[in-house]
Amino acid sequence: MDALKIISESSVKNELPKFNIGDTVRVSVNIKEGERERIQMFEGTVIARRGSGVSETFTVRRVSYGVGVERVFPIHSPNVKGVEVVRQGKVRRSKLYYLRDRVGKAAKVKEKIR
Repeated sequence: MDALKIISESSVKNELPKFNIGDTVRVSVNIKEGERERIQMFEGTVIARRGSGVSETFTVRRVSYGVGVERVFPIHSPNVKGVEVVRQGKVRRSKLYYLRDRVGKAAKVKEKIR
C-alpha cells in the first residue's frame, strides 16, 4: 500500500477539471484495436464517484438507442486522456443510481444556474 501512495504523490494528475455528481461530461478514452490506437468520446451524466487517491473512479451513464450504458473510469488511468465538463447538474445526492429506473425526461438532471 505504501508503494501506491508513493506513486500517487509522484504522478498526481492535475489535468482533469473539477467535476461533481450530476454533471454532464465528455470523456476522451484511448482505445487500442490491435496495433492501432484511437481516441473515443463518451458523453453522459456522472452518477457516482468512488474511492480516493490512485484508486478513485467515476461512473458515467448515457442512454444510447434506448439502452442505458454505464462506464466506470479510473481517474488516474493513462487511457483517460481528458474530461470536459459540458454542463453542471443540480443534485442533492452523492449517488444517482435512481436514474437507472427512470425513462425519458424523468431521467434528466436539472442544470445548475450559476
